[in-house]
Amino acid sequence: MVRHDNIIREASGKATLQLGDLQAIYCLPASMTELDEAWELALAQATQRAQGQGRADIARYLDLRVRNDLLRRAATDWLLDALFALAAESNRKGASIQIERTEDHRFARGAATMVGTELTLRRGVRALTIESGWPRAPRDGVVRGNGLACANIKHLGKARYDDELILVSTDKGSPQWCVVKAGSRSLFTLSALRHHFALFSQS
Repeated sequence: MVRHDNIIREASGKATLQLGDLQAIYCLPASMTELDEAWELALAQATQRAQGQGRADIARYLDLRVRNDLLRRAATDWLLDALFALAAESNRKGASIQIERTEDHRFARGAATMVGTELTLRRGVRALTIESGWPRAPRDGVVRGNGLACANIKHLGKARYDDELILVSTDKGSPQWCVVKAGSRSLFTLSALRHHFALFSQS
């Protein structure tokens, strides 16, 4: 069974490795890669930088809750950054796509509330939105299905193209987005994201 905590730890004054520390010692690759490759690089960079900084609390880096926070951040950044890169590449070719990003965005998944980021691409009357997040406080509930985070991919006026995603941790401990449809799950890859963008870009 995959272990997870579901709720992010509140920041405290204790001398422990917190999410802010993680953000300072890891970064995602600028190039577009599959999520598992991005995660391996982020994890290696985080470990190397923490060791290089002589962190006495490096052991806490592997703490379950802190590790899950890093999983969530890496997976969410990969999803949003990959879509942003597709739009930016298209704009360099003259597409004139408007890009809107909203932080502290809240959306529902079942009875739970996810808190995170919303990224919307607009082109004429078309709009493609990704919202991604996870519960931040007990009142927000939990991610069902042994998940760490949730995301939605939505096409304005074309709900049949929408996808509902859940983030899970694989047996190897890396993050993986899955499409949830009719009670079953399938892997969500970069090619699937490219397909959504292609649908959005159609004339």
